[in-house]
Amino acid sequence: MRNSERFEKSDEHRAVYTISVAAEIVGAGVQTLRMYETRGLVDPARTEGGTRRYSRSDIERLSRVTALIDSGLNLAGVEMVLNLQDENARLRAQWKEQT
Repeated sequence: MRNSERFEKSDEHRAVYTISVAAEIVGAGVQTLRMYETRGLVDPARTEGGTRRYSRSDIERLSRVTALIDSGLNLAGVEMVLNLQDENARLRAQWKEQT
């Protein structure tokens, strides 16, 4: 594995983006991201002062949420799809460990 690949993998969960930057990246409003958090669709890290900080994996999840909504799903449908994707990823990781 190259150094850049190791850096990218370890950096994936490092919370560095503010809510305004995350909103700009995914093409949504700040209030929309707050609503997604309230609904449990994303769980950004917080600084000691309570400021939200989004990681690259949070941004990817927000992009999936936006894409699902754009395709016609409501928030309840988005939540179901994300839960299924999370469970699928968990099961794949578990299977990979066993093989």
